[in-house]
Amino acid sequence: MKRLWWVIGIIGLVVVGLVVGRPLWARDAAPPAASLEALPPAGSGEGFARATEPNAIAFPRDLGPHDDYQTEWWYYTGNLQTADGRPFGFQFTIFRRALTPEDVLSADLADSADLRGSSESAQSAQSADQSSSWRTEQVYLAHFTISDIAADAFYPAERFSRGAAGLAGATAEPYRVWLEDWSVEQVAPGQVRLRAQTGDVATGNVALDLLLTETRPPVLHGDGGLSQKGPERGNASYYYSLIGQRAAGTVAVGGERFDVTGLAWKDHEWSTSALSEGAVGWDWVSLQMDDGGALMLFEIRSGAGDDGRGGSQTRPYNAGTYVAPDGTLTHLTQGDWTLEVTDTWTSPTSGGEYPAGWRISVPSVGLELRGRPQMANQELNVSTVYWEGAVAFEGTRDGAPVSAEGYIELTGYAGSMAGRL
Repeated sequence: MKRLWWVIGIIGLVVVGLVVGRPLWARDAAPPAASLEALPPAGSGEGFARATEPNAIAFPRDLGPHDDYQTEWWYYTGNLQTADGRPFGFQFTIFRRALTPEDVLSADLADSADLRGSSESAQSAQSADQSSSWRTEQVYLAHFTISDIAADAFYPAERFSRGAAGLAGATAEPYRVWLEDWSVEQVAPGQVRLRAQTGDVATGNVALDLLLTETRPPVLHGDGGLSQKGPERGNASYYYSLIGQRAAGTVAVGGERFDVTGLAWKDHEWSTSALSEGAVGWDWVSLQMDDGGALMLFEIRSGAGDDGRGGSQTRPYNAGTYVAPDGTLTHLTQGDWTLEVTDTWTSPTSGGEYPAGWRISVPSVGLELRGRPQMANQELNVSTVYWEGAVAFEGTRDGAPVSAEGYIELTGYAGSMAGRL
């Protein structure tokens, strides 16, 4: 689900720098809060492609970017451990945001130049702009976190760059997504290398270097990969996951490097869509079970009422997918499950009150689970504040014991997401 629509607002911080060719100033740090308040509205998405048709995803084409859609992300999470059982979690996500549809930008450039002189000057200005290696309609943003669960330490980082001059971008063949030296890159069929690191003088180098190996075919969510997010036509995304990826490599925190193994989850989603009126945030769940099953759920929350979840209720465009150990998919819609909050945690930094314990029931597949965060404070205080972290669950499937690890994302608890698009 990874519905980070707020990335649109963040991108506004670097638009001026991208247009005039100035270097970006934001690296591994949150931009000033005052700058966010001054951002203009993000717009309606007019002129961009919309997700409307099921069964439209094809590989390897759709490993790569979809620049005609407004928003896209390649999202990796995983639960890792050392040989002696020390646990870690990680999140690594690269977002792409289109600033202006290509045809609109070209028309604006020509009109602007024409006002300054003649049609000849307009063509000259447009040609000069298009020939610049810095010219781009694509901005990239990345989030990288390590959860050192044994040490109760959380390390978040954020970067921005333009999709030009080789600074950031994505390709399908070979598969590669990068923002400067943070990257996911295919190294062999069915294998990618994930690398990210950030220096911190107080804690030492924080780094992740993993080889991920596919073990299962892609999971297409929704209706053949078309995942509806609201009642409006085109308020949807194309969405697939790669689950059960074997992970092996190293994690570095606090001046130490650890050899780790575990399981990783990939989401790739692209869209031109928005939170519908009244929505304030969302909860997204991904769990990988020790019996080979997996579960993805997302719930979009409105601001009406109070059900003990931050003063909000879920909306009808919620969905999920259960993957059985044999690979059979069960697509879930509103009413097919319950996600009950059993505990909360209040951030000492943002004051946001987040769910911190859950009971999940999916009767149609015989699944009953209870779980908690593997550590309480996994809140990202970056350009927009949200909680995303490693979780652990236990329960039963068809009466047999089952345990699971995964990641949960919680937005709209430290401030509504409404109006960010």
